[in-house]
Formats: sequence, structure tokens, C-alpha cells
Amino acid sequence: MAAQNIAFDAPDNFRADSPSSSRPIDLVHLARQTMGDKALEVEVLQIFSRQARACLAELTKGDAGVVGAVAHRLKGAASAVGAHEVADAASRLEANPGDAALIAGTASAIVTAENFILKLCR
Repeated sequence: MAAQNIAFDAPDNFRADSPSSSRPIDLVHLARQTMGDKALEVEVLQIFSRQARACLAELTKGDAGVVGAVAHRLKGAASAVGAHEVADAASRLEANPGDAALIAGTASAIVTAENFILKLCR
């Protein structure tokens, strides 16, 4: 349980510039969240990947109220692991849950992050 708290608490310098912030997953941010524990990083990324995939399924089926709530959940989870593009897309979607283009943009960001995670976890 303590590992989950460490992995999902935002550090003091949340979203500070880092060399890896341009990647789908900010690995510097993730390493700070997991205190450099590589096994925990993989576990956290796999949990995020499953959660993001479930959110994607909900986004394509739900009404605006459901989409807003799902986008909010996704934004928090993505921010915690350093998936900043997903978090930004989810934030825009949360503000305007009826916009189909924002749903598509969020879906694209999720797929990009998932592909990156799959490559890391090989």
C-alpha cells in the first residue's frame, strides 16, 4: 500500500522541465514518483495502461456527464505517472466533454502512451 502512495503523490516540482518530458511518459517524473525502483515503475505503468484502456472504452460509450467524470479520473492517473500529453488531453476533454474531436485526441494520446509503455516493458 505504501508503494502506491509513493507512486501517486505529486512531488514539489510537479511537471518541471525535464529532458524526458517530451516523451509520452516522463521517465524522470516517474522515477521520482517511484524513488528509482524500476520494478515499481513497470508495475505502475502497467496499472496505468490498464486504467487508461478502461477509460478509453468508457469515453466512447458515455454521455457528457460520464465523459467528464472519466476524463477527470484519467487526468489524475496520467499526471501521477508522467503521461503529460494524456493528462493535458483529458483536462481539455473534462472542460468540454461533448466535443468529439477532444475525445479522439484523448484516445490518440492514450494509444501513444500505451505503445510507449509496451516498448518499455518488453
